[in-house]
Amino acid sequence: MRSRVNSMPLFWRVFGTNAVVLVLAFLGLVLAPVTVSVPPAAIEVVILTAGLLCLLAINLALLRPAFRPLDNLVDTMRRHDPLDPGPRVQVEGGPVVAALAHAFNDMLDRLETERRESGRRALLVQEHERRRIARELHDEVGQTLTGVMLQVEGLAATIPEPLREQLDELRETARAGTEEVRRIASRLRPEALEDLGLQSALSALAGAFAEQARVRVERHLDPALPLSEEQELVVYRVAQEALTNVARHANATRVQLRLERAEQHIVLTVRDDGRGLVSDARPPSHGISGMRERAMLIGAQLTLTEPPAGGTQVQLSIPLDKGTR
Repeated sequence: MRSRVNSMPLFWRVFGTNAVVLVLAFLGLVLAPVTVSVPPAAIEVVILTAGLLCLLAINLALLRPAFRPLDNLVDTMRRHDPLDPGPRVQVEGGPVVAALAHAFNDMLDRLETERRESGRRALLVQEHERRRIARELHDEVGQTLTGVMLQVEGLAATIPEPLREQLDELRETARAGTEEVRRIASRLRPEALEDLGLQSALSALAGAFAEQARVRVERHLDPALPLSEEQELVVYRVAQEALTNVARHANATRVQLRLERAEQHIVLTVRDDGRGLVSDARPPSHGISGMRERAMLIGAQLTLTEPPAGGTQVQLSIPLDKGTR
């Protein structure tokens, strides 16, 4: 009987509920030994008020189940985050509400699929552009600075002694510029990822970070993890962004970098012992959004938490395909 009521359209459920209340009110007026005088006496007003409250309570109790699925639908709509896909509306209630929930879930499926595909294309375009810029920095700017250094070395034997100090400063500036160009090109195009694999690329990234930021890095990288090329790229970029945020904002002395298999997921963890998620230490919103965007492209989940011991933990959890579990 209850399932038959739930299958009724919402309009008829509301109409039936109000009809029941009105019938009860009618029967109460007809059968109850109550008369209303003009003007009504105090006891009559009390009885009518009690009857009205009872009818309102019955109406509320009968209507609440009919509108609860709509409240759940609205709550899910408000909480839905395009960068954190997955949650869906629970399909319940009458056919109208169920159809609305199905339509909303189908819309989320289409939006997430289209967003993921467009994001993948944008990611490929971005990586190609990174490679092009890195090549130009290395081939054009890097070669130009190298030429400057050679010219400076050629002048060293002929320049007067009073200008020797200025020449040394020019040599050091050219050398620093060359190193900076190489460092930028390396960040734009992770050659180790392409040539040696993800674990080697992460090791090189951690080593460069430890040297530049003067922060001790503890590494635990499981070998031979079943990741696609696209997933490896996302893991590398998320680790790169997380370490960059540590260097800029955390004021940390130690960082843990872990990549391991945990049951049916592959988990990347970057954890520091810095200042935690306070307002002046929180990474820029575009950095977090970029990591979440990349995680969404491969169906992974990104979480940013503050462990009980302090600091900040960035964790990327990638579900394994059924064929690799």
